[in-house]
Amino acid sequence: MTQLSPESQLSSEYYTQAHFHTHGFCVLPSWLNASALLDIRTVAMSELEHAKKPWELEAEVGYPFAPKNLLATGGDTPRRLLQAYSRSPVFQRFAQDVRIKRLMQQLLPAQQVMMAQTHHNCIMTKLPQFSSDTDWHQDYRYWSFSSPNLITAWLALGDENAENGGLRVIPGSHRLALNAEQFDEKKFFKTETPENKKLLSNAINITLKPGDLLCFHANLLHAATRNNTSKPKVALVFSYHDATNLATPNTRSSSRPSIKLP
Repeated sequence: MTQLSPESQLSSEYYTQAHFHTHGFCVLPSWLNASALLDIRTVAMSELEHAKKPWELEAEVGYPFAPKNLLATGGDTPRRLLQAYSRSPVFQRFAQDVRIKRLMQQLLPAQQVMMAQTHHNCIMTKLPQFSSDTDWHQDYRYWSFSSPNLITAWLALGDENAENGGLRVIPGSHRLALNAEQFDEKKFFKTETPENKKLLSNAINITLKPGDLLCFHANLLHAATRNNTSKPKVALVFSYHDATNLATPNTRSSSRPSIKLP
């Protein structure tokens, strides 16, 4: 299986470590070759076709445009299939790949890289007709670690863009000292205050091709619309941290031990 090295992927100006640390994200194009991508996509689509728990359904999150309840039309539409790592050896090989480890060692930086089982670790979907909008938020506001220095690796299994619910981000927002008053009771970033509106005016759309890898910081503000196309949008998503960045005891983040990358 021929794949590109992380060193070559980080060589251009847009995809350097400096870009990640300044803007809070980077995109590594063609992270997987066609054969490796097909292997992962085949398993992911089979998992969706024969969906089984644990999952998170659109109706359960109650986001804008989601089905109103589980009994409504589309009420069984998955938002994400959880515990992807445990679902297939194909996903395990990707999550623990030496290139992922080297990449995270560069971006975190870290000596020993851990994969969080409790956050992301999923097949993320935006399915036609019944997907929802995801309002602006920081992932770390829902996580409990000693430091917010975690990175999500988002592998696009198909095209991702503004039309089908691709991510929007606020570059550099991971470095801002945002206060609790800028978020609502559900920890979403308020969109109507003048201070927040000014920041949101800097939003950009992330466009991905199949096999592209998006990495972003846990404090990066991001959002996404529902899928307005007739085709599913699917990604494989894992989150990583340094071994010294410990989950807070007796929280959701500590409910499953992180996995050490070999």
